[in-house]
Amino acid sequence: MDYEVLLYYKYTTIEDPETFAQEHLAFCQELGLKGRILVAKEGINGTVSGLKKDTAAYQKALQADSRFAGILFKVDEANEHAFKKMFVRSRQEIVSLKLADDLNPNETTGEYLSPRAFKAALLDEDTVVIDARNDYEYDLGHFRGAIRPEIRNFRELPQWILEHKEEFMEKRVVTYCTGGIRCEKFSGWLVKEGFKDVGQLHGGIATYGKDPEVRGELWDGKMYVFDERISVEINQVDKHVVGRDWFDGSPCERYINCSNPECNRRILSSVENEEKYLGACSEACRNHPRNRYVKTHLFQK
Repeated sequence: MDYEVLLYYKYTTIEDPETFAQEHLAFCQELGLKGRILVAKEGINGTVSGLKKDTAAYQKALQADSRFAGILFKVDEANEHAFKKMFVRSRQEIVSLKLADDLNPNETTGEYLSPRAFKAALLDEDTVVIDARNDYEYDLGHFRGAIRPEIRNFRELPQWILEHKEEFMEKRVVTYCTGGIRCEKFSGWLVKEGFKDVGQLHGGIATYGKDPEVRGELWDGKMYVFDERISVEINQVDKHVVGRDWFDGSPCERYINCSNPECNRRILSSVENEEKYLGACSEACRNHPRNRYVKTHLFQK
């Protein structure tokens, strides 16, 4: 495998994110990287792919920048690029929680838990484990016993917690996400809301899966990733498939987008059911005049 995929973030001060984004894009393109990077005054959040020599040069450059001192990279080997293009964009936030009163995770955040400590929390009956990701991410894979909030976007999570606050308020609460960035801010928000004992999986699921001691144990299914791979394996001990086909409920770990571009919902589907139901999550979407599956497959036939 000649390529690597890097997943990383850093809450730090970037004074002029727009200028930084332009210069950083040029730097990434010079290295031949592809991926998606968000920058804001609060920091950087990225995932990129490239040849190993180029990802090594990229890591070295960021680590040499005082603003990103101590930045941690989660690294996966790959046999090709995981992205089609290279984007670096300036945003208001590097992860979209859209709080009325924003917070700085460097000042307020939950206790960092090692993979070993997080595994112990999973086995503790008095601990509530909350998945901080979107519903479709959970449906593909999650930690055993973790709570699935009914949310389709991360920014909906605080309101869901407020609606269920009495269920968790007096308990120990730990949370997790893909690489750790969402939990940094979400766990800090929990602390500000008055939760007394809040923890987070340090480095996220990606780190947990590579830890030589826990080896991904107590994780079921696959981890959803936001690149061309769609999903990666985590559990090295006793894998179980938890994903279920949207149409017939059979075991499935293949994601597609609903073929109605105005819906675009992520659903699990076999190739056979995608063809049978025209790639659409509902009858209304199947009959939508802009159905992509119909245009791409049926019209070509």
